Amino acid sequence: MESASFQFVAFGLAVALVANFSRSAKWRSAILLLASLFFVWTLTPRPAQALPFAGFLAIGYLALILVNRGFKRLVSWSVIALVIAYIWLKKYTFLPNATFLTVPYITVGLSYVFFRVLHLVIEAGDQEAGIHVGPLQYLTYTLNFTTFVSGPIQRYDQFQQNFAGDKLLEIDTAVFGEQMERIVRGLFKVNVLATLLDAQRVDILVRLGQPDAMIHKAGWAFLLIVVYPFFLYCNFSGYIDIVIAMARLMRIRLPENFDRPFSATSFLDFWNRWHITLSMWLKTYVYNPLLITLMRRFTSVSIQPFLGVLCFFVTFFLIGVWHGRTSEFALFGVLQGGGVAINKLWQIFLAKRLGRKPYKALAENAVYRIFARGLTFTWFAFTLFWFWADWGKLDRIASSLSVAAWLAVWPAVWIAASLVLAAYQAVRARALAVQTAQGPVLTSRYVRVAWASALAFITFLIYALLAQPAPDIVYKAF
Repeated sequence: MESASFQFVAFGLAVALVANFSRSAKWRSAILLLASLFFVWTLTPRPAQALPFAGFLAIGYLALILVNRGFKRLVSWSVIALVIAYIWLKKYTFLPNATFLTVPYITVGLSYVFFRVLHLVIEAGDQEAGIHVGPLQYLTYTLNFTTFVSGPIQRYDQFQQNFAGDKLLEIDTAVFGEQMERIVRGLFKVNVLATLLDAQRVDILVRLGQPDAMIHKAGWAFLLIVVYPFFLYCNFSGYIDIVIAMARLMRIRLPENFDRPFSATSFLDFWNRWHITLSMWLKTYVYNPLLITLMRRFTSVSIQPFLGVLCFFVTFFLIGVWHGRTSEFALFGVLQGGGVAINKLWQIFLAKRLGRKPYKALAENAVYRIFARGLTFTWFAFTLFWFWADWGKLDRIASSLSVAAWLAVWPAVWIAASLVLAAYQAVRARALAVQTAQGPVLTSRYVRVAWASALAFITFLIYALLAQPAPDIVYKAF
């Protein structure tokens, strides 16, 4: 069953229907567990290929039991064991090939299960009473099919609130309509926009490898740079739209994972808007503990802002390393961490040079924000080359243009991104400013229904015309 496919949506809606046969928390939890086990089974060619994955879950649950029984000193060792098991199962390239299992096994969803298991063990160690999770609750939380493949990453306490009888989420006609609209938007993003953008990227790569005038190749390189960030956004956020809506119809609230990321005016702000649950998890369990430890060790007030810079680098470097097991992803992590660290250093520099109030005024300046937004997009687009291409492909892309041409392309991307994104912000603000007594016309029920209907028609039409599945969810690989 492919993620974000029509079959996946039909499956999710069927599960939601059955789950709502009873308001009982036990019933809804049991249906979710059975649906999740079935979904994982559809991803497993042979049952034996799920054994290493099951072993990882067993290690995590054993660690949780021991920590809950008072062995708090085992938290660090448990975390280390889980990290080693994860790296080994994912076959990170810095480990010898001879140490890996030679039989095939599934790793789909392992990265997100890894975060959930670590969260349980760490929180059990931090809380005096621990976190008492039964085996069925553990499996329901870690294997939740709406978050199994590509997140979002949800805390256990937030997940359990969905099954508290006195806090049962209600579903009425308005809620049902809103979630169906969101599913349609998600399908449109994944099956139409992402499909067309991916086809454009493939075509550009072919054109870059053919003899052509340098000015034409520069134009194709420009398009290659700007196409992939939008493809990735449509592909990933579309999937998140679908699963959040399906979960809500099961009376389960999932955390949001995107907040208009291309509106960000700094790289720090970007990661507060893109894959929010991932960055928040790492800030909670990496950035904050590391910063506290360093501040206790280095008490000088003048050096403390730079400790934050170091912690930001480490945190967002790990984001890159988590995404993949190769040296390309290690460099992707360096670029993510470097971008955030440089952004923070720039803020420290301007605050000291100008003063806090003048710096705040500069940060709110319309022109400054326009070009800061464009620069943020450009840097993210640059880092993504190491996200989707290997060294061989990167070499072919780099050699397709002269150095002078590349030096012209990147500023052009920055300027174009600044102007286009600024125009989008202005048009969106103007559209939302058109009001009636009930609120903005753009978000009214009638406009939303008409828009969702049009998207549904276009989605089914394009899907039928292309007669091929959309690109798989990129984050499924992680």
